[in-house]
Amino acid sequence: MTPLAARLTELRLALMLLTRLPMGRLRDPVPPLSAAAWAYPLVGLVVGLAGWAAQALALTLGLAPGLGALAALGAMALLTGGLHLDGLADYADGVGGGRDRTRVLEIMRDSRIGSYGVVALIFALGAAAVALATGPGGMPLAAFLLAGTASRLAMLVLLLALPPARADGLGQAAAGTARLAWLPGAVVVAGVAVWTGPQAFVALLLAVLIAATIARQCLRRIGGQTGDVLGATQVMTEVAVFTAASVWLLP
Repeated sequence: MTPLAARLTELRLALMLLTRLPMGRLRDPVPPLSAAAWAYPLVGLVVGLAGWAAQALALTLGLAPGLGALAALGAMALLTGGLHLDGLADYADGVGGGRDRTRVLEIMRDSRIGSYGVVALIFALGAAAVALATGPGGMPLAAFLLAGTASRLAMLVLLLALPPARADGLGQAAAGTARLAWLPGAVVVAGVAVWTGPQAFVALLLAVLIAATIARQCLRRIGGQTGDVLGATQVMTEVAVFTAASVWLLP
């Protein structure tokens, strides 16, 4: 397999993992999940574009900005299968209801959603909806792409920076990611930020602070990262970027 073919296969694997897009069957040898981690920010481009397109369609049909925001959030949730939202709910339930490391991990693995998870989802989706509905013309494409790429780069950075908290699960399966896997995504995020304008770097700074807070909490509470931690990081940093973007849309 040529290097280009290998990278395309890894991109397909990342899309299969993080979205519900039909990618077909991968031919052997199938790369490990860790090999596809570099492509997470590229998946963010696809998801961000889908969210913007759904919002644009809703506004073109004459719907209110609030409904356009819900259309965008719904499209992104459908495209990802609610994967990261599920991670946020599990993460909130675990750190909110667990008193020690073992109990936190046990709660996070429970498929049932608890009160902390419900509250976290309400606040995250509510904040995102309000931010997306700020401007009468909707959130610009650049903000969607910045949120999609930066939030998935944050996932990748936590994956590299923190050890796996479990001996199994997604966090462990992707833990062998190459140390420089963040570099292609960082280039993509930087390119989108330059295209967006200087205000994008304020949004990125807010996203970094959110990701660093989650990383510090997880290292203290469970000793590392899990798939749920990565999902929560994606959602919270995405909301942070949308929130910052809504500020520069204000008249």
